[in-house]
Amino acid sequence: MKADPNLYDYWPYAGRPKIEWPGGKKLAFWVTPNIEFYEFLPPDNPQRRPWPHAVPNVQQYSQRDFGNRVGQWRLMELLDKYSLRGSVSLNVALCDHHPEIIEACVKRDWEFFSHGTYNTRYSYGLTPEQERAVLDDSIRTVEKATGQRIRGYLAPALTHTEHTLDLIAENDFWYSCDLFQDDQPQPLKTRSGKLVSMPYSLEVNDVITYSVMGFDPQRYTDILKHHFDQLLLEGERSGTVMCIPVHPYLVGQPNRLRRFEEALKYICAHSDDVWFATGKEIARHFTDNYWDQSLSDIRARGVATGGTGF
Repeated sequence: MKADPNLYDYWPYAGRPKIEWPGGKKLAFWVTPNIEFYEFLPPDNPQRRPWPHAVPNVQQYSQRDFGNRVGQWRLMELLDKYSLRGSVSLNVALCDHHPEIIEACVKRDWEFFSHGTYNTRYSYGLTPEQERAVLDDSIRTVEKATGQRIRGYLAPALTHTEHTLDLIAENDFWYSCDLFQDDQPQPLKTRSGKLVSMPYSLEVNDVITYSVMGFDPQRYTDILKHHFDQLLLEGERSGTVMCIPVHPYLVGQPNRLRRFEEALKYICAHSDDVWFATGKEIARHFTDNYWDQSLSDIRARGVATGGTGF
C-alpha cells in the first residue's frame, strides 16, 4: 500500500464554483438503506475477522437477520409515507437469498448500487483480478434481478483497496461511497473514466451512532436535524449533499423508527429547497454539469498537489 494513494486533490471548500441542483434546489438529499447479507460461517480473512468474539456468533448473525425479516419492511413503509426513494447499498447475494426484498425495491423504483457480494467477504487481500470478478458478478447479478445497470459502489464493510477506484471506473461506475472527505461531489483520480466521490457520511450513519457511539434515538434525530440545517444553510452559496446511510437491523428497531421518522418529516418539510434524489442522479448531474469546471478550478487555484492528505 502506498503512503499516499493519491485518490483526489486537495480542494478547499471555500470559493469553489457554485453548484446548482435541478430546480434551483440548495441541497441534494438521498437515503441509502444498506440491505446486507451476513454469512453464518464466513470464510476467514487474515486482515479482518467477520464476527467479534466467538464463531459462529449467533447473536450478531440473528440481529442482522432481523433487518431482512422485519426492519427492512418497516423502513420501506416509512420511506413510502414520505415519497422517498432509496438508493440501496446492496450485498448482491441477497438477490438469491431474499428475492422478495429485491422485488419490493424494484416496485418502488429504488436505485441499487453494489456493496459487494456478502458483508462478510472483504476486499482486503484480493488481487485486482479477483476484485474485478466481484464487480463483474455484481453487474450481472443485479441487472438480471432488477433490470438496472448499477452505477455506484461501496466496498463490502468499507474494505476499500488501493485498486478499487480504478477498477470501478474501468467498469463504468459513476460514483464511489468509500471516501468521506467532502460535503460536495468531487472528481476522483482514476486511470480511465469519470468517477465521482459521493458524500456518504459516517457522521450520520446509524452504525456509528448506535453501535459505535451508543447514542439514544432522540440524540440521533437531533444529529440528523443539525446536520441538515448546516448543509442547507451552506447550500445558499453552493449546492451541498446530505446522505443518510441506514441499516434496517438498527434503524428498523421498534424503539428507533419513530425518532427516525421525526427527522425525515423535518427534512421533507423543506421541499422547496431540497432535491430528493438517488445517488445515480446526483452523480450524473455533477458529472454532466460540473466535472470540467471543477478540474479547471483545482488547476487555476494551484492546489492540485497530487496529495490526498492520507
